[in-house]
Amino acid sequence: MTPGKAYLSTDEIRPLAARSDIMGGWLVIHCWGTIALALGLFGVWPNPLTFVLAVTIIGSRQLGLAILMHEAAHNALFRSRRLNDAVGEWLCGRPILAELGAYRHYHLTHHRFTQTDKDPDLVLSSKFPTTRASLQRKFIRDLTGQTGYKQLMAQIMMSIRLAGDDDAVQAASADFAQAFKARDLFKSLPVFLGVILLFGAIGDWWWGLAFWLLPYLTWFQFVLRLRNIAEHGATERSDNPLQNTRTTLAGPIARLFVAPYWVNYHLEHHLVMHVPCWRLKRMHAILAQKGITEQMRVAPSYGHALAEAGWKSVGP
Repeated sequence: MTPGKAYLSTDEIRPLAARSDIMGGWLVIHCWGTIALALGLFGVWPNPLTFVLAVTIIGSRQLGLAILMHEAAHNALFRSRRLNDAVGEWLCGRPILAELGAYRHYHLTHHRFTQTDKDPDLVLSSKFPTTRASLQRKFIRDLTGQTGYKQLMAQIMMSIRLAGDDDAVQAASADFAQAFKARDLFKSLPVFLGVILLFGAIGDWWWGLAFWLLPYLTWFQFVLRLRNIAEHGATERSDNPLQNTRTTLAGPIARLFVAPYWVNYHLEHHLVMHVPCWRLKRMHAILAQKGITEQMRVAPSYGHALAEAGWKSVGP
């Protein structure tokens, strides 16, 4: 479960894996603060451009909340397990209709069996490489809300059908967690609706629909797919940790709209999964100093990651 021990010593891993309550708290505040700033941007300068910016920035921060819940699932967000679970559940997971407990169980299985037949994420990565036309269709469905609407309706219907059937709910947990979905929607739906109502109280009545539901159904789905493709799409089907996962380098624009909170350093995360996200860049630098990054699957940009996945016309 810690393949990075083959490349990093215990003395190198220990400081990288040290958690910080201050940094964990700052990341959660930063994520919600960025959402607030996006709302404020539109509130001060309401026009089509700031509307689109607010929707895309908030959608990327919804992914940011998913990433911070992922940190909590690894007990890497705070030093305290209780604080990890409380913040990861109620401030990160529930607002995006996700559930920490179900996600943790599924995700640790993914780490244990990465890119093997037992990997629950293999159904996602095995589709790549594909064709440019297939990727275009997927992205259009995401950006027009078709993917989000379909998944939300399926989540609602599944929650109704499974109500009171604990065994069936447990069996469906992995399928829900795979896409950051709560297996029992009605525990998360009040929090999700609460955010919508809060945004409506801050601005006009429709703000919650425009700046929480709309990003959730559109941009969040798009960047979630892009993240999945970049991390394991068109990588090696093997137990080689340097080739069955991909790190994608990201500049400031990509980090704002696509890859918040160092999610792009995914190979490093798989090497030592309990290293907090904010130290993954440092781990990458240490591996580079050792010459190990030359053996790693590293894409210089998300465009290049997409090219490997089937978007062949992306230039060098």
